Amino acid sequence: MPQRLFRNRVFIALDFVGWLAIPVLALALRLDGFAGIADYHQSLLLFMTISVICKFLTLWQFGLYRRYWGYASVDEMMLIITSVLAAGVVVGVLHFAFQYVVLVGAPRLPQSLPFLDAVLTLVYVGGSRFALRIAVQLRRRVAGHPAAEPVLIVGAGDAGMMIAKELRANPQLKLEPVAFIDDDPDKQRNTILGLPVLGPQMTLPEIARANGVRQVIIAIPTAPGRVIREIRDLCVNAGLTAKTVPGMFDILSGRVSVSQIRSVQIEDLLRREPVDTDQAAVGEMLEGMTVLVTGAGGSIGSELCRQIAGFNARQIVLLGHGENSIFEVHNELKTKFTSLELIPVIADIRNQQRIGEVFERLRPQAVFHAAAHKHVPLMELNPVEAVTNNVGGTQNVLAAAERTGVSHFVLISTDKAVKPANVMGATKLIAETLVHAAAERSGAVYVSVRFGNVLGSRGSVVPLFQRQIAAGGPVTVTHPEMTRYFMTIPEAVQLVLQAATLGTPGSGETFVLDMGEPMKIVQLARDLIHLSGLEEGRDIEITFSGLRPGEKMFEELFLESEDFGRTVHAKVFMARNGQQSQVPLSGIGRLTAAAEAGDAGLALRLLAEAVPSLRPLAERRAVAASSKASIALT
Repeated sequence: MPQRLFRNRVFIALDFVGWLAIPVLALALRLDGFAGIADYHQSLLLFMTISVICKFLTLWQFGLYRRYWGYASVDEMMLIITSVLAAGVVVGVLHFAFQYVVLVGAPRLPQSLPFLDAVLTLVYVGGSRFALRIAVQLRRRVAGHPAAEPVLIVGAGDAGMMIAKELRANPQLKLEPVAFIDDDPDKQRNTILGLPVLGPQMTLPEIARANGVRQVIIAIPTAPGRVIREIRDLCVNAGLTAKTVPGMFDILSGRVSVSQIRSVQIEDLLRREPVDTDQAAVGEMLEGMTVLVTGAGGSIGSELCRQIAGFNARQIVLLGHGENSIFEVHNELKTKFTSLELIPVIADIRNQQRIGEVFERLRPQAVFHAAAHKHVPLMELNPVEAVTNNVGGTQNVLAAAERTGVSHFVLISTDKAVKPANVMGATKLIAETLVHAAAERSGAVYVSVRFGNVLGSRGSVVPLFQRQIAAGGPVTVTHPEMTRYFMTIPEAVQLVLQAATLGTPGSGETFVLDMGEPMKIVQLARDLIHLSGLEEGRDIEITFSGLRPGEKMFEELFLESEDFGRTVHAKVFMARNGQQSQVPLSGIGRLTAAAEAGDAGLALRLLAEAVPSLRPLAERRAVAASSKASIALT
C-alpha cells in the first residue's frame, strides 16, 4: 500500500489500543464499576471485535488517516464528529443483530453501551488529534515569540481571524498578533482566539502605544475606501505602519486571497462598499456560450476574459490587434482554466472583411466590445484614428454580430461620451448610438455600459503619477479643481457583466455604473505621494499644468435628454433612448468615409456637426494643423 497512506500510522496504533479499552470503560460506567463485567465477557468480546473493525473501516473511508493534524481546524472537528457518529450507528446495529443470532442465551449487554462507546470514542479520537494541533501551535509560538513583532489587527471578523491564525501558524513572519480592534460594541471586551477585542478604531494610537505596537494590519475586505483612509491616516499620524488585505472585488475576481497581506495601495483608498451581484444570472447568460471579447489584451478586455472564464463559457475568443498582449492573456488563462477552450485571434476591428470572417467561422453568441482608442489627448492629435477605430470598428463588429445572430452585445463605453468635449468622447457617443440602432434592427440584447476611469488601466493617471514620484517629481496635475470618477478594474468588469443581464431585447439601453463620489485629481496625487512614504512640499512638489485639449473639469454620467433611473441592481443605472436624439445616423457614413480617406479636417467638421458639445471647429482645425505630421503617420 502507498507509503503516504501510513502517515498516520501512530494514530492507527493508538486507535486500535483505545478502541479495545473503550468498550470495557463504557460498560464499567454503565455498571458503576468493574465488578460484574466478567459476566458479559462473551457479549463484550463480540462487541469489541465489531467495534474495532467498523470504526477503523469507517474512519478510513472518511479520510481521517490522510490528514495532517498539526493544522486541525473546525473542518476536521466536523469530520471527526460525522465519522465517529456514523461508526457508532453501524456498531450498534451490527452488535445487536449478531448478539441475537450468535450469542443466544448469553447475557446481553446494556442497550446504552453503544451510545456510551460512541461518546467515549468521539472524545478519544478528537482529543488525540487536537492534542497534536495544540502541541504544534505551542511549540511554534514558543519558538517564534521572542523575536516576534507585536501587531494589531483591525477587524475582528472572518478575515481578521484568518490573519491571526496565519501569523501564528507562520512564526518565520516574526509577527505576533496581540489584539483585535473593532468598532462593533458587541465584540469589544470579548476574547477571540485568545486575543482581546479592543476599540473603537479612533483609539488605535493609544492601544498601539500601550502594547508597543508599530505595525497595524487592516483586515476588513468589505470596508469602503473612506474607512481605509481614516485608519491609514490614524496610523500615519501615530507613526505606525499600516498594511491591509485585498478588497472584496479583488478577492471575488479570484486573483488574490483574503490572507494576502500587503501595503495599503491607492485602490484601497478608493474602493467602495461591495454589493451583491446576481452571479446566477450572469452564469445563466454565459454558460455553454461562445463569447468573443474585442480588445481582449487590454485592461478591461483581459479582466472580462478572466471573469467570463469563471462562468462555464464553452469558448472564449480573445480578439485583439496587439499580438503581445493577446499572447500574455492567452497564456495566463490557459494555465488557470485548463478545460476551457481559448481561441486567440489577431485582428484589427477596422478590417471589415477580417472581422466578418472571424464571426462567420467562430459564431459567437455573446460579444463584449472593449476595443477602442481611449486616450483623450492622443485622440485630439489623431482624430482620424479615433473615428476609424471607435466608430468604424464598432460598425464592423456590430454588422458581423447582426449577420451571425449574436444574442448579447455589450459595448464598453465611457462617461466622456456625455456632452463630449473631445474627439474620444464624441466617437464613443456615436458608438453608443450605433449599438442602439442595431438593437432595434435585430431585436436582440444589444447594450452599452458607461463608466469612468479605472485604476491601473494602461495610460491611466495613477501609473503616470507613480513614475513621476519615482523620478523625484514634480507630480503634474492639470487643475486643482479637476475631478474624476474612479473604480477598480475587477469592480467595473463585475458590474459590466451584471449590466449585460439587465438588457431588454430590442431596446438598446445604455447602462451607467454607479461610480460613487468623484475625487479631485490633486487629492489622488497627494495620496500616492503619502503611500510612497514621502511628503508633499518637502520631498515631492505638485505643479499645475493647465487643461489639455479636449479635457473637462468634471465628467457627467447622463445626457440632459436621457430618461434615466435605477435598475434592479443598486449599482447599475439605466438611460433609456436618450443618445440617439443627439447623434443623427445619416451623417455617420460620411464621417467614417472622411476618416478612412485621411481627411482630418473634414472628419473633425463632420464630428462637430454630429456632436454639438464639441469645442468650436476653428479650435479643432488649429489642433489638426499643428499636428499634421502626427495625423499623417496614423
